[in-house]
Amino acid sequence: MRGRDRLAIGELARRTGLTVSAIRYYESEGLLVAERNSGGQRRFFRSDIRRLSFVLIAQQFGFSIEQIRRQLQALPHERTPNKADWSKISRGFRRELDARIKTLSRLRDNLDGCIGCGCLSLRKCTLYNPEDRARSSGSGPRYLMGDDPPDIKD
Repeated sequence: MRGRDRLAIGELARRTGLTVSAIRYYESEGLLVAERNSGGQRRFFRSDIRRLSFVLIAQQFGFSIEQIRRQLQALPHERTPNKADWSKISRGFRRELDARIKTLSRLRDNLDGCIGCGCLSLRKCTLYNPEDRARSSGSGPRYLMGDDPPDIKD
């Protein structure tokens, strides 16, 4: 690719709304790769605009830099990613987002019931864990995390 087809870091910052230091950080994390011109200045592909936009969106959804890096490694470096490339990545993220939505919905629904009950009927409470039975499933609030509590009698 010819030099005029590349973007300086300042232009990439203007196009993405990121600061130059943020772009350098993402580069240091392996989310994009700059080439250097004869003067040692960073030059980026135009496709890095999309790459960085993806990073920003993925971060808003709560994905870690490591998760984002793994997804971006699947994109081609020798050409601009196409719709099929991005669709493949979105399928992986969609599964993760669907799981998060399910967990958040379950949490919301359980908390709605809990707030209304005032814990006056502990035997019916979805958070109730007599004799710490949930510990056999692991640490944390097991029933809120998706484990089914045993049938609890009134």
